[in-house]
Amino acid sequence: MLGEVLTAVVTPFREDGSVDLDAFRTLCTFLLDNGSDGVVVTGTTGEAPTLSDAERLALYVAALEAVGDRGTVIAGTGTNSTSHSVHLTEQAHEAGVHGFLVVTPYYNKPPQRGIVAHVAAVASTTDRPIVFYDIPSRVVVDVEPETISRLAEIPNVRAVKQAKPSIDAARHVVASGLDLYAGDDDLILPFLEVGGVGGICVHTHVVGPQVKELVASYRGGDVERAHALDEELRPAIEILRVQTNPIAIKRALQLLGHEVGGLRLPLVEADEDETAQIRDCLERLGLLEAVAV
Repeated sequence: MLGEVLTAVVTPFREDGSVDLDAFRTLCTFLLDNGSDGVVVTGTTGEAPTLSDAERLALYVAALEAVGDRGTVIAGTGTNSTSHSVHLTEQAHEAGVHGFLVVTPYYNKPPQRGIVAHVAAVASTTDRPIVFYDIPSRVVVDVEPETISRLAEIPNVRAVKQAKPSIDAARHVVASGLDLYAGDDDLILPFLEVGGVGGICVHTHVVGPQVKELVASYRGGDVERAHALDEELRPAIEILRVQTNPIAIKRALQLLGHEVGGLRLPLVEADEDETAQIRDCLERLGLLEAVAV
């Protein structure tokens, strides 16, 4: 297992748009100090589509430097090109990451057997764990249960990050012998209830300790406390719904004093109304004092 609470970390940028590796190391250290067992680098939240291969590799190295032996670093190496995904995985493997996140190829709309062939090709380049990422809202293709069963036959495919609310699909992942991670932050508790491991999260940038406590409470048998925490964390879920990820979480981090910079086009920064909504959520979480009007 790569950890119970993993944060899909944002990529900080300087004013000139370049990657800020110093700020990134600082953020990774903060996350490990505040509930995360590891970080997922160059995922959707890390704005992977706008990063060069050299920037990706630099981020993997920086994450490993920051995390040390305290946690895990998972590299998001899945793209909609199998050859490119293989190349990125080979580079990340050489850098020393602990595992890989491989998403369903997007835009191409491959058939189910194409998804299996894609993941098998990527997995063949490493002996380290592969986490398959099932997120139909972004890739259009919904992975079928039989496909999950076939992916489970690939020796180093060890887990699924499921970003869809189907409890039946979640149960099938567990029954297939794979670790189940919530890919939407509001699914952590429902997935724990069917045998899940935890979550690969975004809201843990700001509520990491509470999420770690939720998982620990459930695993320790204090289900009532886990449900209470799940309810308390609702404003953190609301943040993520204000605007396309990672627009809202970057603004939340900025409001809390983290130097993460802006975003790369085509993503844009949160506007005034969106910022007000994010601030309200942070206030309700007790992370910011209410601003007098």
